[in-house]
Amino acid sequence: MSALLELQDVHTAYGLSRVLFGISLQIGAGECVCLLGRNGVGKTTTMRSIMGLTRPSAGRVLWKGRDIAGWMPHRIARAGIGFVPEDRRVFAELTVWENLDVAERAAQRRGPWTVARVYETFPALRDLAGRQAGFLSGGEQQMLTIGRTLMCNPELLLLDEPSEGLAPLVVDRLLEQVGALKDQGLTILLAEQGVDFSLRLADRAYVLEKGTVRHSGPAAELRDDAALRHRLLAL
Repeated sequence: MSALLELQDVHTAYGLSRVLFGISLQIGAGECVCLLGRNGVGKTTTMRSIMGLTRPSAGRVLWKGRDIAGWMPHRIARAGIGFVPEDRRVFAELTVWENLDVAERAAQRRGPWTVARVYETFPALRDLAGRQAGFLSGGEQQMLTIGRTLMCNPELLLLDEPSEGLAPLVVDRLLEQVGALKDQGLTILLAEQGVDFSLRLADRAYVLEKGTVRHSGPAAELRDDAALRHRLLAL
């Protein structure tokens, strides 16, 4: 299987503080791949390195075989990569519908995602269409942020800690919704500290430790082997 996205020996630092020490991974079209590991191991920095929010100091980020390391984030988004950050970043003073409409107007890519389709995927947003985003719950804001990113019709969706801070029932519903996106053929890279959430969705998993890949393989290996999960993740 040819890689849609591939990282080759990526090193990234914030000033003098080095975070990634040679990350290599790949994602095939239609796959859901998860990055696992404790806080501070480099999951978010890997996402930011892909998205151009933090420029790698060395290595290559290949999108459909083309090195995009050093591209500006808006150019990467227009190339087909969508990013849902951990802190959600909704436009708090705009309504749900206005958040989606702004994204649709700004999108440079055309495709199947419309406001109506986002409402089909996240029915709760239809009922909240006129509510200001700042008054939504955490789970509702997460749905809105994912929906807003989908309006740009990405081929690859980067999800950074989507279940962070959400109640268990909300997490279960989000799991179903992200699973539905996967079933529709969307390629997903998921960075999560919630191991159960990740492994229920993922086809393959990478475990990060201190800015390096400690383990990679089928997600089923980690799902089915508690001893391996404990050894890699201390859970």
